[in-house]
Amino acid sequence: MDYGFFGWIIIGLIAGALAKWVMPGRDPGGMIVTILIGIAGGVVGGFLANLIGLGTGGSLWNLLLATVGAVLLLWLYRKLQGRAS
Repeated sequence: MDYGFFGWIIIGLIAGALAKWVMPGRDPGGMIVTILIGIAGGVVGGFLANLIGLGTGGSLWNLLLATVGAVLLLWLYRKLQGRAS
């Protein structure tokens, strides 16, 4: 299933919510930043999945890839913000 850019944004919104559920706690930027990180994770995850040929596996697989991308970006964001403080 090929979502395209806007499809990955929608998947990213869902992935951002799932990432927040997997990694609860206060984020330095609040909920809006978490949503934007989820969108970025979805777009990056979708791009990388398409690049290596895994982007057409179905919506559950794509949601999993986007969620993993969002969790990784959220973790990285928290680490970078923790050092800056």
